[in-house]
Amino acid sequence: MIKVKICGITNLKDALACVDAGADALGFVFYRKSSRYIEPGKAAAIIKKIGAPVVKVGIFVNAKEADIRKTAKACRLDMLQFHGDESPEFCRRFKGLKVIKAFRLKGRINKKEIAEYDTFAYLFDTFSKRKAGGTGRVFNWKFLSVPGKLKRPVFLSGGLTEKNVLKAIECVRPKWVDASSSVEKIKGKKDIEKVRRFIEKAKEG
Repeated sequence: MIKVKICGITNLKDALACVDAGADALGFVFYRKSSRYIEPGKAAAIIKKIGAPVVKVGIFVNAKEADIRKTAKACRLDMLQFHGDESPEFCRRFKGLKVIKAFRLKGRINKKEIAEYDTFAYLFDTFSKRKAGGTGRVFNWKFLSVPGKLKRPVFLSGGLTEKNVLKAIECVRPKWVDASSSVEKIKGKKDIEKVRRFIEKAKEG
């Protein structure tokens, strides 16, 4: 069954509601330039109160290694998502931790280049010059031809909604689907009914 990650969690109410709706993972954005940024201390407090077996993912963009390790420990993160220009060598420094390397696509993937990243999983999102993620825009899923050859679990992101998620799953066959801005009322605040409908639809895939 497809697993669902709801990203951009900024408050306890949304976190609990997303878990109740069936989310398999929650994403916390530790990138100050993001409108969904959350301070590590606040994220740690939320995670401590969740109490459910949900995967906690920390999103970082070109962050310093020491800061990442400090946040991962304080928040007891299960996975680290690197959404910037992190090199394969940088990603290899976090052995013992599950790393997701994100790629923002504007054309077909270069499997050889991606394979240099010996990470737990790969995430594919829409390319934007202005934003590192959370664009709410869909990319051409045909860019991900035969993702199974990547030999890593695939997280699919970028403008997924309850209306297109099944088509996306059929086309890409990811292990995970990831939603953020498409399930919000306003930036940083989730629309729980949208979250619930998105998860229900995704789980049909």
